[in-house]
Amino acid sequence: MENNALNEMDRVDPNLRDEMLAKLFLDQMVSGFKRSKILERIDHSLKNKDKEAFLRLTEELKSAS
Repeated sequence: MENNALNEMDRVDPNLRDEMLAKLFLDQMVSGFKRSKILERIDHSLKNKDKEAFLRLTEELKSAS
């Protein structure tokens, strides 16, 4: 399937393809950044023994994935 996606990308206008790939890259970077920030906040809630924050943040992490 991945090979088919790559073949389809070869048929797309090069400028549009570059724009799509840049957007995909940026989306993944932002998602990774958000995920790492949530993980930091989870660590902080564990250190502070804040069960309520921990549970809220783990749910937030699940929905961010």
